[in-house]
Amino acid sequence: MTTSAAVPLGPEGAITEGGTVTDRLVEANRAYAASFTDPGMDARPVQRVAVVACMDARLDLHAALGLRLGDCHTIRNAGGVVTDDVIRSLTISQRALGTRSVVLIHHTGCGMQAITEDFRHDLEMEVGQRPSWAVESFKDVDQDVRQSMQRVRTSPFLLHTDDVRGFVFDVKTGLITEVDPA
Repeated sequence: MTTSAAVPLGPEGAITEGGTVTDRLVEANRAYAASFTDPGMDARPVQRVAVVACMDARLDLHAALGLRLGDCHTIRNAGGVVTDDVIRSLTISQRALGTRSVVLIHHTGCGMQAITEDFRHDLEMEVGQRPSWAVESFKDVDQDVRQSMQRVRTSPFLLHTDDVRGFVFDVKTGLITEVDPA
């Protein structure tokens, strides 16, 4: 295994050969930072919205929703499922940083539709310890969006649950379709 610290660096810290993905990311950050200008904003999102979405690499949420840096809080996980940790992040987003709206985005062709809770069992057999978290897999993406909306709307920790909407992003067309909460 190659660690970032073990990769040979040339002049200006450039990676001279091989390297890891992380090394390339660090190099890209150096180039970014060289022309970076502090935008002068704080952590409060301008649009006062938090977007909860799947971590799928095909979703460019800012582009898809017409958002710019500073417009929203983005919370991502496998499936875009509302878990206890998502509620934690939304609570901080609302109570400490002023968000008022929640947008939930799942997508077509999600890997969480193919995985099962057996994943946890297999991990336990492999590593000797059962994960403390649920896989939160699902078969019906619309139904899981409804469940996620319900979890947000019924959380006692959230102050603003009246503007909670859920969508499914189509990875083939780029369009989002709203899911009826009923």
